[in-house]
Amino acid sequence: MSQTMSSSPLGFQQQSSAMEFQNDAVSKPISLIACIAMALLYVVTLYAPTVLLRLPPPSSFTNYMIRRFLCAVVSTTISLFLSPLILPVQTMDLPYILGVYGIRMDHMWQAMVLPLALTSLMYAGSLFLKSLLLLDFMRHHTAFDGGLSFDSFKCASTRFIDWLSAISSNVLTWRNYVVAPLTEELVFRACMIPILFCGGFKAYSAMILCPIFFSLAHLNHFMEIYVKQNYRIRKAAMIIGLQLGYTVIFGSYASFLFIRTGHLAAPLVAHVYCNFMGLPVLYSQRSGIVSLAFIMGFLGFLWLLFPMTSPDLYNDRIDNCSCWQGYCSWREKMPMS
Repeated sequence: MSQTMSSSPLGFQQQSSAMEFQNDAVSKPISLIACIAMALLYVVTLYAPTVLLRLPPPSSFTNYMIRRFLCAVVSTTISLFLSPLILPVQTMDLPYILGVYGIRMDHMWQAMVLPLALTSLMYAGSLFLKSLLLLDFMRHHTAFDGGLSFDSFKCASTRFIDWLSAISSNVLTWRNYVVAPLTEELVFRACMIPILFCGGFKAYSAMILCPIFFSLAHLNHFMEIYVKQNYRIRKAAMIIGLQLGYTVIFGSYASFLFIRTGHLAAPLVAHVYCNFMGLPVLYSQRSGIVSLAFIMGFLGFLWLLFPMTSPDLYNDRIDNCSCWQGYCSWREKMPMS
């Protein structure tokens, strides 16, 4: 199995390697069951302390979130340990297993900078609007203080540091930008995509299935939204439908990044950035240029989508690469076909 994965990424140069991989691959039903089980485990574990263990409710919201953090880490760790047992891996060598998960140090700057720059194009309208707000703030501050000076710069720097300190101590910041992106990418990309590929699913199929599992794992928010909307099921359904649609779209994009680059860092930085930016701004009454900026950014995103995720940028040799499962090129057909 190791020889197969290191010699032929997604090609058919060696028929014997493809046949060897086919004999070792897991079945499609097993791969689907494993992925569904991981998605359910991720959600069920969040409610295990109160539902299964019958622990008393947390004394504060911070303690409640910390408990959820621990639950997410536990379920993610279980998935990481079970995946090599499901995959046809013939070695338990740690660097090799980490490579299966896309955890690599080579080409790290490409895996972080290029996907981040590509994702930023989708937020061209949002970034333009934020720039307008920043300019207005600077004009107002300049007019109020009689111009820019060392004291005004010092005051702005102090406010910025205070803002960073406030958000760094906010438990929601840790959830949105650390715990949730890291655990979700490890489970729904690093664990599931290799299992689906070993089950014989094509790249496009994996890009569809993983977001479905990813969105189903967010259905647990329905009851929370249902309660917040005063038990109005129609409005709650509309909100959760919008959220599920967004998670499916983002999940497809994150899976695309993982498949193309072979790096877990690629979808991870995109996940953190999207959580920080929220939904892209399509229109603003403040300026019509915001819509134009979004359209131009979106066209640029489509134009650069494949060039900026080319496997050659993230691997020294795509015919003998170090990325997970040896899959470093983008082709529809799998060796098992």
